[in-house]
Amino acid sequence: MSRVAVVTGGSRGIGAAISKALRAAGCKVAATYAGNDDAANAFKKESGIPVYKWDVSNTEASAAGLKQVEADLGPIEILVNNAGITRDSAFHRMTAEQWHAVINTNLNSLFNMTRPVIEGMRARKFGRIINISSINGQKGQFGQTNYSAAKAGDLGFTKALAQESAKLGITVNAICPGYIATEMVMAVSQEVREKSIIPQIAVGRLGEAEEIARCVVFLASDEAGFITGSTLSANGGQYMT
Repeated sequence: MSRVAVVTGGSRGIGAAISKALRAAGCKVAATYAGNDDAANAFKKESGIPVYKWDVSNTEASAAGLKQVEADLGPIEILVNNAGITRDSAFHRMTAEQWHAVINTNLNSLFNMTRPVIEGMRARKFGRIINISSINGQKGQFGQTNYSAAKAGDLGFTKALAQESAKLGITVNAICPGYIATEMVMAVSQEVREKSIIPQIAVGRLGEAEEIARCVVFLASDEAGFITGSTLSANGGQYMT
């Protein structure tokens, strides 16, 4: 699979696993990040994958960044919208800043990243767009009205764009991870993980970032050309739709 792929939030956590898996599958990968220079440079040194710094919630910065990636690597054929943040709070205490920060990064970024590349994909009659949503976009989550709204919006974006793009060889799909053993989840105390989180998961364990990455590699492949507008739930049976 020798294609150019961009992974937003691609230098840490699930994004880093996705970047590495696409590279292993033969892609030329660009990993974007927002602000953690030390983590990004360590990832670049370890993986050999180039990193690009910009804020995906910024329309102009995204267009400029994608233009640079195409100048460096070639036309973008695979886009993985993975970047996301949390600003958790019960809604009656939530600030406008908390709301807009999450909506801008987790939902508006899909427009900012996809709009600059969709015309090229349409012209070449090939594209793979994969949006990393969340189990909490499917079922909602206490204290995450902003996050759940954004991640549910990602699913609507996926289904609508899939319909517009299908006849042009472009597939658009979403993946909804459950609890994955990333740095953020592992920062939760072991007692809370074992007593409150894992008992909800039918398979009895946290997921691994590499398991989400394998889902992405499949949906990005030529072999997945008949799958579009779909939501792949990778949550160990915690929530079944």
